Parts: sequence; structure tokens; C-alpha cells
Amino acid sequence: MTPDPAPRQVDDAALARERLLGKPMPADRLRAWLVTAVIGLIGGFVRFQNLGNPTDNGTPVFDEKHYVPQAWQMLRNGGFEDNPAYELTVHPPLGKTMIAIGEWLFGYNGWGWRFTAALCGALMIVMIIRIARRLTRSTLLGAVAGVLLIADGVSHLQSRMGMLDIFLAFFVLAAFGSMLIDRDQVRTRLAIAVSEGWINDSQYGPRVGVRWFRLLTGVLLGLACGVKWSGLYFVAAFGLLTVLFDATARRSAGVRHPWLGSLLRDVLPAAWAFLGVMFLAYLSTWWGWFGSETGVDRHLVETTGGGFFDVVQGAMASLGKYTEHVLTFHSNLVTDPAKQHPWESKPWTWPMGLRPMLYYYEGNLTGCGEARCVAATMLIGTPALWWLALPMLAWGLWRMIGRLDWRYAAVIVAYLAGLLPWFINLDRQMYFFYVTPMAAFLVLGLVLPLGHLLGRARDGAERRGTGLLVVALYIGLVVANFVWLWPILNGDPITESRWQAELWLPSWR
Repeated sequence: MTPDPAPRQVDDAALARERLLGKPMPADRLRAWLVTAVIGLIGGFVRFQNLGNPTDNGTPVFDEKHYVPQAWQMLRNGGFEDNPAYELTVHPPLGKTMIAIGEWLFGYNGWGWRFTAALCGALMIVMIIRIARRLTRSTLLGAVAGVLLIADGVSHLQSRMGMLDIFLAFFVLAAFGSMLIDRDQVRTRLAIAVSEGWINDSQYGPRVGVRWFRLLTGVLLGLACGVKWSGLYFVAAFGLLTVLFDATARRSAGVRHPWLGSLLRDVLPAAWAFLGVMFLAYLSTWWGWFGSETGVDRHLVETTGGGFFDVVQGAMASLGKYTEHVLTFHSNLVTDPAKQHPWESKPWTWPMGLRPMLYYYEGNLTGCGEARCVAATMLIGTPALWWLALPMLAWGLWRMIGRLDWRYAAVIVAYLAGLLPWFINLDRQMYFFYVTPMAAFLVLGLVLPLGHLLGRARDGAERRGTGLLVVALYIGLVVANFVWLWPILNGDPITESRWQAELWLPSWR
């Protein structure tokens, strides 16, 4: 007979398993999916309501004027653009491909060029409910995250514009969720090794098998880069996070050399997922361009010479040189003091939304009960959310560094990945809509402390009731703030006095 393990060994294994798995996921799976479906449907209705309005006499508004015609070209040509558009074909094709899907379904009109943006915005509400539930192990807090994202002005308006940023935000949030699932799965596999007693067969810990969700994360990040190159910032951030997750998981499992074990067992597969798979996914977004003969700069090397890209042949060389030209364009897109865009902003104003953007304005309308009405759409982050960004960052950094709370680390790193890289070149033209991928992580960064306010079931009915009241009052404040902003997020006719009342700060004018 095999002797029973010593009590001390059993205790150590149980402790390691508890450290690995943490608090279990809630058991209310059916109720959680019902909550997700109901809030997702409400969010979808809000995002799609009167989607075709406003337009500029039936044409796109603001930067839609770049991407909507380019998407129509792609639809006409079978997946590629053939008009250099005054050298403004300066983003990868996936976002415009997604706009083209809506145009194929509904035609060249507001519903057509905004449909897939609204769909992605609605799906983000579903995703953030599930992501917040996984982060907090609370279906209630997942629901809170969904409601807050519905009521965020940035997410709302960007979901109703034929622009690229909502697609970038969609793929980044999906990659974040996939990365969290991978983290939980790795810890579950290591917990099995602890329970079965072979965790330290090697001093570096065991191999954890094929990590499909990490590969999916790489695919999703590649698709994010296929919308805008700023997806690369999240590639770096999520790559760092997954390595830290792996090393701390091995340490929690009791591996003798967790950091070296992570380096030997996890870093190379992570590099393949976050660089190799990501790059292949990015290249796949150029399928129409590769298959074309008249796509923008498709034969650039053959016509102008390759320079550095002479070592590469054919379409890949042309794509490399095209990329070089686009990078030069973005690097030289600096602010001209004599021709400054009236709504340009710098990244230190973004966390609190101090300089929003006016997308559309018409000042001579009827339909508001007075002789003269105003209709406008302005990109504004709901102040009840966005004005808490700096306290959220301060609290999150303290929890991340002082308490080593992995949940805050994940959210804060993702949030800062959307903000800090823009400080590198402050001379560059920048605008508030660049914050679109940050909005979901702002919501998550607020939901986590709301969980502290809410308390735990074992804290007692009075403490729990007080916490629930505080959280409910805050949600009500955010929703009321969003309802107040509704007319200028949707272009509804309002009186001139109401328009002025919407502009709370001098910098909003």
C-alpha cells in the first residue's frame, strides 16, 4: 500500500491550489447569461437607435468622409482600395472592410456605413459583462460594467460613426478577455499538477500544454493592428501581462524556480503567439490588396525601386515600402501653429475628457419647439465616469503595486497602453477619439473599487445593504448624466439655450 502523504505536504498542496485558483467563478451560469442577454439587448437598442442620423445632406460627417468612401471602394473592387485619396489611405484595411460589410447590407447611407460599428459597440457591452464577471467573480458587478459602458458617451458615439476606432477597441477588448481566460486555464492546469503531486518533477515546473486562448489573443491583436497600428501598443502591454501571469502562477504553485521556469517554458510560446501569430493575422487583413493588381501602391517596388526592401520580392516588398511611406506620413503629421485644428487635443487632457470633439453642427433647424433649433454631435466622455479617471488610476496603481492585486494590474496596464505611448511625440496632431480603446478599461477600473464598496456576502446585511445603495446611486448618476448628454451624442434638435447648457466647461466650446 502507498503510504499517505505527510499532513504538512497535504497542507502545502492545498494552500498552493487555493493560491492558484483563488475565488471560484459564480455558480449562477444560467442567470449570468440571462443578465448578459438582457443588458446586451438594451445596449444594442441604445446603440442602434436612429443610427442613420445625422448626415451632411446624405453624405458622411467628420472623419467618416475618409473611411466611408474608401470602404465603398473596397466593396466595389472586391476587398481593396485603388484610389490613393490624396495620400490619405494611411491605415490598414480591416476597419474599412468592416464598414464595407454594412454598406453591402444597407447601401451607401448612414445605416450602411455605421451598422458594423454599432454592432461591434453592442457586442462590446456583452464582452465587458463577461470580462468584469471573470475579474470580480461577481455577476452583479459584470452587470454594473455593462450598464456603465452603455452610458459612456465616447463608446456610444464612436459606435455610431463610420470611423475605425470602435473596431480597434472591439478587438483589443476581445483580446483582453481571451488573455484572462488563458490565465485562468493555466492556473487550473497547474492546480491539477499540484493535486496529483507532479508539480515539481522539474525544478522549472511542468509544461502546460497548448494554450488555445493565448493563440486566440494573438489573432485578435493582429486584427486590432489590421485596423490601426496603435494596436501594437496593446500587443506590448498584453505580452508583458501574460509573462507576469505565467511567472506568478508558477510561484503560487510552489515551483522552485518560477521566473526561470516561465522564461524557459512560457516566453517562447508567448513570443510566437504575440508576434508570429499576431503578424500572420495582421497580414491576413490585406487579403484583398495582395490579390489585386490596382490596389494602392500594390506595385510600388516595381515602379519606384525597393531600397531597403530590395531584399524582399513582389507584393511583400511593396507592402513593406507602402508601410514605410505611411509611417513617414504619421511621423510628419505635426501641428502647424498657423493651421491648428480647432478640436486638436493632447493626451494629458484625455483622461478627464477636457477637450472633446465636435463632429457635426447645424444651427438653423426646426423641431425643438422654437423657431430656431440646433443639432450637434459631440464626442464627450460621460463626466460621471471620465472625471473619476485620475482617482481610478491612483487607487488602481496603489492596489497593483502595494497589494499586488493582479486584477488592477491587468486593467491599469491595458488602460495606460492606450494613453502613455501618445506622449512620445507631442508635436504630432492628436485628437480625443484616440481614447476609444481606453473607455472599456476605464469602466473596468471603476467597477473593481465599486466591488470593494459593495462588500462581500459575509460582511453582514447592513454593510452589504449600504454598499449596494452607494453603488446603485452611482449607477443612477452615470445614467442620468448620459441621458442629459443624449441630444448632443445623437444629433437631436435642441434649443440654443439647451445647447449652451450642454457645454459645461470653457474647453468644450
